[in-house]
Amino acid sequence: MSRRTARDEPDFWQYARDFLHDYCPKTRHMSATTIRTYHIGLEAFISYLTDNGTKRQDITFDAFNKTSVKDYSTWMSQTKGYAPRTIDLRLTVLKSFLKYAAWQDASLMALHNGLHLVKPPKASKQPIEHLSPQATTAILAAWGTDTPKARRNRALLILLYDSAARVSEITNTTLGDLHLGTPPFITLTGKGTKTRHMPLMDKTTQHLRAYLEEFHNNPISRTNPSTPLFYSLKHGQPAALSTDTISTILTQAATRARPTCPQIPDRVHPHLLRKTRAMDLYTDGIPLPLIMQMLGHESMTTTSTFYAFATMQMMTDAIAGANPQAIGEAPTWRQPAIIDALYHL
Repeated sequence: MSRRTARDEPDFWQYARDFLHDYCPKTRHMSATTIRTYHIGLEAFISYLTDNGTKRQDITFDAFNKTSVKDYSTWMSQTKGYAPRTIDLRLTVLKSFLKYAAWQDASLMALHNGLHLVKPPKASKQPIEHLSPQATTAILAAWGTDTPKARRNRALLILLYDSAARVSEITNTTLGDLHLGTPPFITLTGKGTKTRHMPLMDKTTQHLRAYLEEFHNNPISRTNPSTPLFYSLKHGQPAALSTDTISTILTQAATRARPTCPQIPDRVHPHLLRKTRAMDLYTDGIPLPLIMQMLGHESMTTTSTFYAFATMQMMTDAIAGANPQAIGEAPTWRQPAIIDALYHL
């Protein structure tokens, strides 16, 4: 049902509140983090309008016309110096909100259609950041097995890598989500409460069985499928680890491993493990559509764009395999100037 003001216009503020507090969490089942991103995106545009002389109480849907939003995009790029990905995210929030508003009131459809003509500046494509095999091995082994906490942390990081899970998906994993039969797999609940099954490798399964034997060896825990898989005790009860705790565990592992493996970058975060696992699968020849399902990407575009530059080494290996006599020679197309030319119009 449309909500209109005394001037018979859709009420921007009412629609915005409904969008953030009702539609996003209840209809789209967005995570709290995603909703916060949308909230920040709308507030950023509102701040831009108020900084340019519009009072908050005077903001209407008229501010979302194509010219105004295009000026906003230019301001973010040229005045604020925001990265193209940041600008794209801010514009995506506005487009999503206008799409919702147009569903509620057809009179806003023209604004919604016009907004889709506003394009963010193109970002220069960069090779995907990922860990080398040596760095991955060093990080996953960094915690060792000398204490119960170290053994828990080691099993946690091994699962985080092998499942290519988002860190929030691991924090939400319970005993009921872990299936160590034949074949072994874990059920992950991702964005929009959508679930997917991720197969587990034999070595990961072995680590998890040992972990369960030590940390879930009491009858109450084993018979309660809602028990957090990885936990810390609070008031004597298991409480799921937070995303910040898991990030800290990974950072500490990287710090421990860095003296013996200088290939480890200065900043290591959970999403880097996810990208590394996906890259390892890709370079092993796993098709992109299958990787898309494993990562829980809704759009094939997300996956293919993400890993477009991974093919450089794969092309090198393919050419070397097709031309054995050329092995050991540096292909001319790998020269920096040639590579630069390949990725420009």
